[in-house]
Amino acid sequence: MTVPSPFVYWAQTDKAVSLKIDLKNVAKPDISVVDNTIKFAAKGVGAHGESQYEFSLDLFSPVKSGENNDGAMVRIFDNRVDVIMSKEKAAWWPRLTAQPQKPAWVKINFDLWKSEDCDSEDETRDVMKDYPGMYDMLQKEEIGYRKDLKKVYLVIYNLFQFIGFMYILAVMGVRYAKLEYESVPTTYEHVGSAMKFLQLMMFLEVMHPMFGYTKGSPLMAFMQVGGRAFVLFAMIEAEPRMHAKPVVFYLFLVWSTVEIIRYPFYIAQLYNKEIYLLTWLRYSIWIPLYPLGILCESMVVLRNIPYFEETNKFSIALPNEWNFAFHMPTFLRVYLLFLTIPGMFMVMSHMTKLRSKKLKPKIVIRKCK
Repeated sequence: MTVPSPFVYWAQTDKAVSLKIDLKNVAKPDISVVDNTIKFAAKGVGAHGESQYEFSLDLFSPVKSGENNDGAMVRIFDNRVDVIMSKEKAAWWPRLTAQPQKPAWVKINFDLWKSEDCDSEDETRDVMKDYPGMYDMLQKEEIGYRKDLKKVYLVIYNLFQFIGFMYILAVMGVRYAKLEYESVPTTYEHVGSAMKFLQLMMFLEVMHPMFGYTKGSPLMAFMQVGGRAFVLFAMIEAEPRMHAKPVVFYLFLVWSTVEIIRYPFYIAQLYNKEIYLLTWLRYSIWIPLYPLGILCESMVVLRNIPYFEETNKFSIALPNEWNFAFHMPTFLRVYLLFLTIPGMFMVMSHMTKLRSKKLKPKIVIRKCK
């Protein structure tokens, strides 16, 4: 009858190796550590139920041992057995076992890769920084791929936004193909909710550079996302008479066309894939679409000025307890002035610099023999 082996989770520092043996209700384990070999035998509850469990491992390099196994520290808990062995030579092991192929029941204990240094109680050492690349290699060996949560998150976010804007374009396109111009006044009714949700999600793009997820300026991202949000929520959503205006159809068309190119480009960049057509579209399509978008946004603001003068929505009149006055139509006139001239100049200048940088011809220098 074959004696089963328990699951063993290992981790290391440059001076020690730790094993977490996944066995419950262990009373008196028989543990032997000699040179580069560790043997374990105990009765407990593991993956095969209550049984006798044993294993023997030839370690990658010798560890300290003594007559009473004083080179290994054993701690017995209700749900596991911990064994900590000191290395004879301080070094980072590329694997636990002497053989490249490790047993299937040996796993990496990723929770202990960041552990306390043996010589310091206050400082913690980060193995990922101390030994660059080693953690990634072991993680890939263990689970078949390297878990990069930031990359996974960004791919999911960009893919979700791409699908969302494709949905808006598809609905608008199908309705226009069936109803032609009659579909234009009801555009907001059919895709307004989706556009509002996607726009709220875009505020994550302001936080991405703040937390180091992406490069770029949070201020520039906030100006672009905040400007769109102001037009969508304060100008269109807040004034029901704007919902049926044709300019909403053209504005949503411009916004969605820009985004279905931008988000796939970001996904390709995450995987370091250079697709020239996609790159060219990303840094060229804005030339006609950004001015059209600003023109549509300006028309929305301009059409709203008489509406807000009529309703006094968002305006604050004196007297009031704060002794503060705010006239929304006046604010919109000032906003319109800055949107059409300085705003367009700032955005176009920023994109022109990016285009020159990304699409500049590559010069290849070859040595002549």
